[in-house]
Amino acid sequence: MPSKPALHNAMWPGLVGKGEDEGQEPPISLERMLELTAAAEVDGQKFDGIDYFLFLPHTDPEASDDELKNIADLIQGKGFDIGSLVAPVWPGTIGDSAMGSDEQQAKFLDAVKMACRVAKVFNDHGARKYGVIRIDSAEFGVAKFLENPGSNLKRIAETFKEAAKIAADHGERLAAEGEVCWAGLHSWKAAVALMEEVGMPESLGFQADLAHTYTFMLGYNAPDDGLLQKDHTEEQFWEAYKEVTDALRPWTIDFHVAQNDGEVHGAGSHDKTGKHCPADDPNGKLDITKCAGYWLEGAQERGIQHICWDGCMFPNETLEKPETWNAILKAMIDVRDAHGWE
Repeated sequence: MPSKPALHNAMWPGLVGKGEDEGQEPPISLERMLELTAAAEVDGQKFDGIDYFLFLPHTDPEASDDELKNIADLIQGKGFDIGSLVAPVWPGTIGDSAMGSDEQQAKFLDAVKMACRVAKVFNDHGARKYGVIRIDSAEFGVAKFLENPGSNLKRIAETFKEAAKIAADHGERLAAEGEVCWAGLHSWKAAVALMEEVGMPESLGFQADLAHTYTFMLGYNAPDDGLLQKDHTEEQFWEAYKEVTDALRPWTIDFHVAQNDGEVHGAGSHDKTGKHCPADDPNGKLDITKCAGYWLEGAQERGIQHICWDGCMFPNETLEKPETWNAILKAMIDVRDAHGWE
């Protein structure tokens, strides 16, 4: 059976949409997320690593090198490598909108610099040998973007170009995640246009998520770019899927395995985006293994060495169940068995 790509679990489902505000569930600690991931096992196979979120409460952005090395030791102590890192590019963290003023742009770039610094500590420590730094436009929603799409796309591209230069100087690559909630990355056509406007494929590419790219096809937040009605045939689905993956696959340097039921979902301060469902959700619309193959064609040549499960905004009760993670791991193994390599 293929041994690559490595199979990773994301740590941020313990954080995204969680908080202390009314109606929110509390965050799940890094330690607990690692325990849940390490406990998963299917036919003697386990997760190989984790992808990691660079903000509180999992990571203090002001952490010293020694504190970051302690985090790396904690992760390695569970038998895991560290893969892709999520830069805290959003307002209220380190960053701010990539579409905004010069001051906001500077904050966005500060977040990328911070992520590159953490990456270097993890790399030098031997805990991280592959992966990208994940970003988005940090501009929630599309209303403001649509006031002047052409100039706003160029502004985001300007910010991304500067961010890509910073990453390249640190030996890193950036991957911008397509999601219907992020301006400029809110549809498949917008994402392609943004990649082409930046034009730095060696330093900045696309992060594809199975759930988010399905909602692209349904036209959430960009009806003119939609390719499917909610009630569509299987033949219509695969025809549309080929069109989207053919357009975005050449830019794709990071990949999230996920399930979606054709709906969007938000929690806490997070705007509605492609709803992540459990891997074995009976309402799931995606043939995970088959869909993944469209994105993983030529993955090695694009530098992909691992794939990651993303299950944002699951209820804590779901996250705490061992069967949740075993079903996810089985889905990941099925993807690797079908499309992996030695």
